[in-house]
Amino acid sequence: MFRPAQLLILAALAAPVPALAVGGEDPEPPKPTPTASCPDGTVWAPDAHACVAVDTALLDDDALYEAARELAWLGRSGAAAAALDAMSDQAGTRVLTYRGFLARKAGDMEAAMVAYQAALVADPDNLLARSYMGQGLASAGRLEEAEAQLVEIRARGGAGGWAEAALVEALRTGVGFDY
Repeated sequence: MFRPAQLLILAALAAPVPALAVGGEDPEPPKPTPTASCPDGTVWAPDAHACVAVDTALLDDDALYEAARELAWLGRSGAAAAALDAMSDQAGTRVLTYRGFLARKAGDMEAAMVAYQAALVADPDNLLARSYMGQGLASAGRLEEAEAQLVEIRARGGAGGWAEAALVEALRTGVGFDY
């Protein structure tokens, strides 16, 4: 006999899964830039045509965020964290979501959950934070909690998007999205 939460998980897993590239929630790798060849603590500044320190005035939060994403995709977590550290809005949901992602990938599930929760307090509709949180929960075998994030993603308009698809896949496989 299945419990209600198990039935929800089974129903979610039976639903068609859209391609991971669907939606505008960071599903695609960032466009490669010369940041890949910059030393840690620096990123590419197009206006300067050079690698510059992450704390320079030449970089706004959008440029630092994109650099953090690129560095995370390259597996350079420390350099990605340095770019996040340089962003002006440390309480912003982009920073909190990626801090959670980096903590989860480093194996610090407690810090990841704290960061994801903070991101969701700031913006309950942050589908990327919900998906990453759910993926971490699924990877840790906490399927009912992961399923609750899937329900929230769908209720908040994320059905058919990358956040939903990635979490459904994590529920199916027990492995969250990895760069």
